[in-house]
Parts: sequence; C-alpha cells; structure tokens
Amino acid sequence: MELRDYAESIVFASDLAGKLRPPPGDISDDAPGEPWRIAAPRRPDNLAIREARAVKVPPLSGMQDISQRRRILHALANHELQATELFAWMLLAFPDLPASFRRGILQILVEEQEHCQLYIDRLIAHGGNFGDYGVTGHFWHRIEDVKTPLDFVCVMGLTFENANLDFAQAYAEAARKVGDEETALAIDKVHSDEVRHVAFAWRWLQRWKPSDKSSWQTFADTLQFPLSPARARGIELDRQARQQAGFDEEFIDNLAQATATRPNGLTR
Repeated sequence: MELRDYAESIVFASDLAGKLRPPPGDISDDAPGEPWRIAAPRRPDNLAIREARAVKVPPLSGMQDISQRRRILHALANHELQATELFAWMLLAFPDLPASFRRGILQILVEEQEHCQLYIDRLIAHGGNFGDYGVTGHFWHRIEDVKTPLDFVCVMGLTFENANLDFAQAYAEAARKVGDEETALAIDKVHSDEVRHVAFAWRWLQRWKPSDKSSWQTFADTLQFPLSPARARGIELDRQARQQAGFDEEFIDNLAQATATRPNGLTR
C-alpha cells in the first residue's frame, strides 16, 4: 500500500475501525501524488463534528464524578482522533517533503491512534462508549491557516501538542486524586509520547525557520488569530518536558510568560 492511499483512508474512513487501522508493514511512499488540501474529514454519524457551543465538557474538577469523567475521556479520545486525521491530512497536503519528515509524521499518526484507543478503553471501563456525546473539531477549524509545512509544525506540534504537555499532567494528577490509577497511567503514556512529538516539531522548526529569526520569533509570528503563544501551554508549565523536547531556554522563558490558558483545554 502507498502512504498516500493509507492517509486518504484515514481521513475518509466512515467508521472508527477505519480511522484506527494501523498501516501495513510493507507501506511504501513511491507515489506521494499531488498536494491535496482536504477541508474536513468523513466521520461516523455518532462522531460528526459539531459546533463548540453544542458540546459541553466538564472542567478538571469533573474527574471526581464518574459521569463527568466519561465526558472528559470522551473529549480526550476526540482530541486524539482529530490528531490522527490531521497527521494524515499533512501527508496529503504536502507530498513533496523529505522522506524523513513523512516517516516521522506516519509514526506520530500511529501513536495518535494508540492514544485514541487508550482513552476509548478507559471510557468503556467507566461504562461509556465513544460516540455517546457530541464532539468538536477545534483542530480542524485551524487547518485553513496552515499554508506551509512550517505552519503545521507551529500549529499542531508547537501549539496543540505543546499545550498537552501541561494538560496531560493536570488530568493525570486529577485522576490519581480520585483513585483512578489506570486512567492516570493512560494519560502518563500520552504525555511521554507527546514529548517526542513536540521534539519532532521543534527539530523541523529549526530546519525551516528564517536564519535571521529566533525560534520564538518564528513561532509567535507564524500563529494566526485566534491562536497565540498562550494557547501552547496550560496553567502549570511543565518546564522539564520542554527541556526534554529540546527547546532552548529563551523559548521556554517566553512561553512561561505567556498568559496561561484555562485548565479545561478539551473543547478542542
């Protein structure tokens, strides 16, 4: 199977099994094709993207109540499903990028699938199913601003995934406080993988940024309203995770000074 065909199958799958189907071991990238910017994914009816105002996600404190915890896990699963679709989107939108970048994107896509399944499994363990509640398309709503590969790594890797370094820790801690160690461990796994995903974006930022600009300047200048550097962090900044991802201290210091976003980052 060609990588392009696999990416297309992810974006246009009409059932969850198709979205989470891993790539075959013999996948090749010999015919990446022409650029194709897809406006929206195909989804099963029970996971169709809805307006944000129609979707209610509990705040961090909701973890203590099982019914609210189900909604949180549901939102987390949708977060990972959107990421899966959008890494597939990237492979279709920018087919001429270096092979090492495309291989890295595919690996991240596979891990996003695994994260989605982790949250689905925890949702089922709590008596719910993926599709029980409405979902938003916050990631997808920002894709129209992605005109270049640099835009993608700044928006997806260095904003949304970067923020998850903080949100994941907060939700894992909240799960532990209510005795849900299995959910906490699932979130820990996502956090660990997310460090590598953010590191991947950071490395490509170094490669693609203008030579006369710092990493922070490039990142801040690339984001378009309503995104801003503040959207790349949570209430408590996980400085160590950014260091592990390879960020320079100027970038971390500027991120620390950005106005923190609210602790419920799950409306996405």
